[in-house]
Amino acid sequence: MFHQENATDLEGRTFFVTGANSGIGRALVEALAARGGRVVLATRSEERTRPVLTGIQSRYPAVRAQWVSLDVSDLGSVRRAAQAFLASGQPIDVLVNNAGIAGTRALTKDGFDLTYATNHIGPFLLTSLLLPRVREAPQGRVVNVASGAHMMVKRIDWSVLERRAAPKRSGFADYTVTKLMNVLHAKELARRLAGTRVTTYALHPGAVASNIWRALPRPLQWFGKLFMLSNEEGAETPLYCATAPELATTTGRYYDRRREVSPSPLAEDEALAKELWARTEAAVGRS
Repeated sequence: MFHQENATDLEGRTFFVTGANSGIGRALVEALAARGGRVVLATRSEERTRPVLTGIQSRYPAVRAQWVSLDVSDLGSVRRAAQAFLASGQPIDVLVNNAGIAGTRALTKDGFDLTYATNHIGPFLLTSLLLPRVREAPQGRVVNVASGAHMMVKRIDWSVLERRAAPKRSGFADYTVTKLMNVLHAKELARRLAGTRVTTYALHPGAVASNIWRALPRPLQWFGKLFMLSNEEGAETPLYCATAPELATTTGRYYDRRREVSPSPLAEDEALAKELWARTEAAVGRS
C-alpha cells in the first residue's frame, strides 16, 4: 500500500507519534518501522499498545520501538510524559500529533471539553514542551493530522478554550473547529520557527475508518466506515509529511493525498492563528 522507498532510508531517525496504538497512528508507526525509523508510541494504554510494539519488534528486530505513557487530553500527563522523555536524553526528529477524538460529552481533569483538549490543547502543550528536542534534530518536523472537515468552520467561538463546570455534547461542528485549530497551529508554529531547521505540516488524511468515531452509536460507525479509506491509506499523507526529503525546506503548508493543497481562508488568517496561540497559551498556563 505504501510507496516503498529504500527499505532503511529512515535509519537513525526518531518519530514520536501520539495515538499510535490504533487507526492511522498504528499504520503510520508500522510504515516508519518498515523503513528503519525508530518509533515512540505515545498512548494512554500500555496494554492496548503492547501488541503493536510486539508486532513491530518481531517483524523489524533491528528497529527500536518504545511506549511512552501519555494521555494527551490531561495536561498533567502531557507535562510528565514530556519531562520524562526529555530527561531520557533521546532525540526526536519528527513529532506527529495524531491522537484525536470526536462526538464526546466529557470534561478533562483540567476542566476542558474532552474533544478540544484531545485534539488541540494537549497537542499544543506537548509540541511546546518537546520543541527544544525537535530543534536539535538535523531537520526536525512537526506534523499535525488535521482534516478537510476544517473547511466547514465559519468562525471560532473562543469559549471552547475555557474551563467549564459541566460537560456538554461536543458534536461534528466541534470536531471541525479542532481540525481548523490544528492547521492554524502548524501555520503559526512555522512562522515562529522561520530560519530554524524545523518545518511544520498540517494534513487531511482522507475520511478514514479509524476509531476516532468511537463515541458514536455503533450502527452509525459501521455505516460511515463503508465509505472510508483504510488506516493504511489514511497513513500515507502523514507518512509523506513526516519523511519526504523534498519537503525539507517547505513549512506551514497543508496537504491532501500527498500533495500540497489550499486550506480554508480562515486557516490562512494570520491574525486568527496568533489569537488562537495566545488564547491556548493562556488556557494551558492557567491549568
